[in-house]
Amino acid sequence: MASTTRFLLVLTMVLCIFKCVSCIEFQVGERAGWIVPPANNSKIYNEWASQKRFRVGDTICFKYKKDSVMEVNKTNYDECNSDRPNYFSNTGNTIYTLDRSGFFYFISGATGHCEKGQRMIIWVIEQEGNSAAAGSGGTSDASINSAMVSYGVVFIMVAFQFVYQQYV
Repeated sequence: MASTTRFLLVLTMVLCIFKCVSCIEFQVGERAGWIVPPANNSKIYNEWASQKRFRVGDTICFKYKKDSVMEVNKTNYDECNSDRPNYFSNTGNTIYTLDRSGFFYFISGATGHCEKGQRMIIWVIEQEGNSAAAGSGGTSDASINSAMVSYGVVFIMVAFQFVYQQYV
């Protein structure tokens, strides 16, 4: 009975870790971060987002200075209206979890920035079973390191379980 309980506990932990491994963190704006785009490239964020495959559970990271990020509805996105955001952050390092499928609309809350192109639409699809990578260009060093750490934890847990059973 005790070995069955231990097995179920380990199995549950492994499944939880695998679910987390399939999620990816995307860096908005890559190295430049969340900034006002150059005048000749005001669609840079939507072009970036259109090249990614976002899934439920993925996170997007906004890095910025003296700015903010807001998640708004489509109307407020189209009008660059920051009066009623669904979500607001001005920490300089905002991590936003994509918690549902569908469209997400992001704008800068700083005056005039949205109008200059600091806004983005993200389309999120449902999480598929055990899909490993979330699309083209989605894998980053951070997500690879996260996966390696998770697999390492699983390996250590399984190894500990075998050693523990030999001495009990």
